[in-house]
Order: sequence, then structure tokens, then C-alpha cells
Amino acid sequence: MISFWPRPRPELCLGIAPRLPLESSPLAALGLMMWRPSLLLLLLLLRRGAQGKPSPDAGPHGQGRVHHAAPLSEALHDDAHGDFQYDHEAFLGREVAKEFDQLTPEESQARLGRIVDRMDRAGDGDGWVSLAELRAWIAHTQQRHIRDSVSAAWNTYDTDRDGRVGWEELRNATYGHYEPGEEFHDVEDAETYKKMLTRDERRFRVADQDGDSMATREELTAFLHPEEFPHMRDIVIAETLEDLDKNKDGYVQVDEYIADLYSAEAGEEEPAWVRTEREQFRDFRDLNKDGQLDGSEVGHWVLPPAQDQPLVEANHLLHESDTDQDGRLSKAEILDNWNMFVGSQATNYGEDLTRHHDEL
Repeated sequence: MISFWPRPRPELCLGIAPRLPLESSPLAALGLMMWRPSLLLLLLLLRRGAQGKPSPDAGPHGQGRVHHAAPLSEALHDDAHGDFQYDHEAFLGREVAKEFDQLTPEESQARLGRIVDRMDRAGDGDGWVSLAELRAWIAHTQQRHIRDSVSAAWNTYDTDRDGRVGWEELRNATYGHYEPGEEFHDVEDAETYKKMLTRDERRFRVADQDGDSMATREELTAFLHPEEFPHMRDIVIAETLEDLDKNKDGYVQVDEYIADLYSAEAGEEEPAWVRTEREQFRDFRDLNKDGQLDGSEVGHWVLPPAQDQPLVEANHLLHESDTDQDGRLSKAEILDNWNMFVGSQATNYGEDLTRHHDEL
């Protein structure tokens, strides 16, 4: 007997990531949106009918499709006045930094020492923390929320509990189990779901870097959050093109770009925000000024070049802590400057941060 849900569950394969507004867009942030612009989402938008106003689900292109890395911390980077909260949150992550703020100085230093050992073990294990190791730690810390979301969903996908997620496990957990040839025979819009399934399988194959059809946690994370992984860049671009390129010529025309946001009612004047989006397309998206976006331009738009924030912070911490100026940090150097890396009850919110730790 075949078992299946009454309808597939595409929400299980929707990776969620914060979307911040493009700095040049006049339309400010409208909250969080789903990264994966799936065929199902487009179908639901179409069912709402033509509307002479922007859809709150589609959102302005300034934040609906564009991926901007979240800041390492919302705190002011103000070391000069003894406030190291930015450094704490960059090095530990916001929630863990709060935990450290409740520790005694002795507990805080002890835990920092264990972190130093972890950083070195994750690198070359030579007993020193290099710039690359420090940067990798900060980057790892900043992606903790993504890894946590994958861990929370892991058991939904890993149905045989073997520590990996096979394509068939993910497909069945997401869409339900069907015998070959009977896929989606019991649901409306079967062709749409078949396209979604094909698209998900293609993304899974790219995320599955060793090609064994079994996803590790890292590979599943790449499947769910492709915008965070350089090797998934091409699939993000391909999916965006497929969503927008209605005439299937391999390019995004300005009207296709606008149609992703807005459907005009008959006789309605185009709103000012739409005219602004047309200007965005002309001035900032269409880099070669040929009136359309190719794959490279789509990539520059949805995955724009960004400053390597973890590297900037790692350089800062190295500069402030490398007392012998050898370009690397010993465990002693980090612990000597512990209050820049982590907080404690005695160094909470900068109150006593200007005092040397030996005075505490």
C-alpha cells in the first residue's frame, strides 16, 4: 500500500535566511523573507490575481531576492572608549556573548582557553592561532543560526537514522512517498510539483559534492541555504533566472524583472515605487547597459560582492593582541587580552573594560 500526505510538503525544503534591503533601494526592509523563490510560492502569488500594488510576499527586489551577509554585531565598534561588545559578539555570537557576560572573570578566561584550543585543532594544530584560523572561527560562529536550523530539521529528513540524508529520504519527507510513475497523481497542479521536484533534485546533486547521493550535515546545509556557499552560486543564479525569465531566452528583461513584483490593473498608472525599480534595473542591475540581465549580472545582483567581515574582525583582533608582532597569536597572548575577546560579570557592557584584567 502506498502512503503519502494529502499534499506534498514543500515548506520543508525552504531554506530561510535574512534579507536586508539594498542600500540604493528606496523601499526599506520589510522583515524576513524566504530565500528559496520556489515554484510553489510563485503559484500562490499568481492565484491572488493581479494587484495594483506590490505583493508583501514578493517584496521589493531590494530585499526579496538579494542576499546580504548579516553584520557580525549590531553594537557600535568602539574599542577606543573601552566598549568591546562588538568584538565579543563577533567572536562568540550574540547569544553566547550574553552567556559569557554572566560568568566570573576566571570562568570566562577558562572557557576562552578551551575555545583557543578548538581554533587551533580545527586548523593546523601547531599550537598557534593564525589569521586564517581566527577568521574561520568567526565565520563559523556567525553561521551558527543556520547550522542550528538544519540540526532542528535533521530528524525529519534522516528517517533511517544513519547520520546522513539520502535524496530519496529528503524527497519522501518533503513530497510524500509515491511509486514510480505515480508521482503527484492525487494532487492538483501535478506538473508544477513535478517541476519543483526536478529543481530540488538538481540542487541536491550540486550540494552533494562527493556525488554519493547522501548528504552530510554540511551538504544538507548547502542544499537548504545555497546563498551561503560559494559552490552553490551557479544554482542560485540558475533558479533566479528560471523564476524571472518568462520568455525563456536566457535573460531577464526589465518587464520580467518588474513582473516578479507587480501586476498592473487595467488603466492603472504605474506607481512611483515601480518606476524607481525600473531605474534600479537600468542604473544598478544592467551592468553592460544592453537592456537585459545575463547570468553574470543576475549573480552580481542577488549575491553581490561584499566585504569579508570575519577577515576584517580577525585582522583587528590579531593586531590588538599580537604583542610580539609575529603575525600569529599564542594562547597566552589571547588570554592576556581576554576582555577584548569575551565578556564576564566584571566586563559587562564596557563598565570596567578600560581596566586591565589583572586589576579585576
